[in-house]
Amino acid sequence: MEDIKIGSCLSFGDYNWRVLDMQNNTALIITEDIIDQRAYHDAYKDITWAECALRKYLNGEFYEKFNATDKSRIIPVLNKNPDNQWYGSKGGADTRDSIFLLSLEEVCTYFGDSRSKLYNPGKNQRYWFERKDENNSKRIARLQFNEWIWWWWLRSPGRVNVKAVYIHGDGNIGIQGNNILKGNLSDGKCTGGIRPALWLKL
Repeated sequence: MEDIKIGSCLSFGDYNWRVLDMQNNTALIITEDIIDQRAYHDAYKDITWAECALRKYLNGEFYEKFNATDKSRIIPVLNKNPDNQWYGSKGGADTRDSIFLLSLEEVCTYFGDSRSKLYNPGKNQRYWFERKDENNSKRIARLQFNEWIWWWWLRSPGRVNVKAVYIHGDGNIGIQGNNILKGNLSDGKCTGGIRPALWLKL
């Protein structure tokens, strides 16, 4: 087996993944690139990760793309879904997920430690983390198969539950959230980047 450590990349299924954490011969991995662009939900209404269309897609259609051998290495986990730390909007029920999006707290932990900014916002901070956050560059992601930078979803709620938190193209954390459905002028949808994450048996 290749030498796997936190921060290294590995191939699994049809994608390249980055290792974010390792525990007891398992690894938390996230796709290196944005592999798809989708709305968070299929209706414009209050929603949490537990009920959203994106979770259904990742644990259904996307999961089924893996072969039986790969599926046997994907470890279902019980995810906590905290309320938004700045606005108090509801994170919803805990969820058992085979594949998921990172939470706000997880992205603040694994892409450089920005947790102090999460729990201690500045008095003038309302919608974004600091544009000068030293960890912004670590969160920038590109669309698979080209070099375009795009924004990507987290599973956490935005300032209200018709929004979900996202990572801006410059790597800044949009804690106020983007609309779960309504957005782009071209098709009327708010199609954010998808970077699936999962726990993998090594």
